Amino acid sequence: MTNNRLITVNQIPISVSTINDDDYISLTDMARFKGEQTADIIKNWLRNKDTLLFLGIWEQINNPNFKLVEFDQFKQQSGSNAFVLSPTKWVEQTQAIGIRSKAGRYGGTYAHKDIAFEFGSWLSPEFKLYLIKEFQRLKEQEYNTQSIEWHANRELAKINYKLQTDAIQQNLLLEIDKSAHANIYATEADMLNMIIFGKTAKEHKQTGEKGNLRDTATPLQNAIVANLEFLNAMLITQGIEQSERYNMLKAQAEHMKTTLQNNPTIKKLT
Repeated sequence: MTNNRLITVNQIPISVSTINDDDYISLTDMARFKGEQTADIIKNWLRNKDTLLFLGIWEQINNPNFKLVEFDQFKQQSGSNAFVLSPTKWVEQTQAIGIRSKAGRYGGTYAHKDIAFEFGSWLSPEFKLYLIKEFQRLKEQEYNTQSIEWHANRELAKINYKLQTDAIQQNLLLEIDKSAHANIYATEADMLNMIIFGKTAKEHKQTGEKGNLRDTATPLQNAIVANLEFLNAMLITQGIEQSERYNMLKAQAEHMKTTLQNNPTIKKLT
């Protein structure tokens, strides 16, 4: 689990974590709404027949490896006084993915947000509504933050583009007819487009997609664009030919991609 965040519902701090790009909410934290014996509260919810039916349907929709035979056995036992089911037993025997348990600082039982909301209904309809409200507030806040940071990265790329155009003007356009200037600027820009996006601005336009090619860039691509524009400006100033610059910049792009793709800030924006 990564990217742990906290929301507060009825004065109860509740952890939200990310697993495989999906949000999972701590059932252990939520269960404190009912009392301190959180493990027993979750087990009581799991032994409920309606709960198992919901979990089974969710897994069948989202999990191709879900074990239906084992699920049917649990379903038949549910509701009886002797039936007890823990999150660990449910996961181990059915290969369920909607519920996860872990140890450590943010340990406890977590569930996919769909399942967590269902648990919230069982705890209290009012609690569920406040949970949904706070979760939505968290997602809106994250979206706004990502949007601001994406635009900041995009603006940095635009600033470095100015460094590149200045280097072109001062080093590549000397004694070149003005009618060819626009083509030289475009060729330099498309050299980076090919390295980063695998296509030129013209080829992007021919696909029918709206907007500038670089406006569709991911946060990682924007970061690489900004760095390559700065490097290209330096290489132009040093008098290095475009063919050689292309190979050097392509190698740098691959290195940056490998280095930055697992960067926490980049992953947060993706």
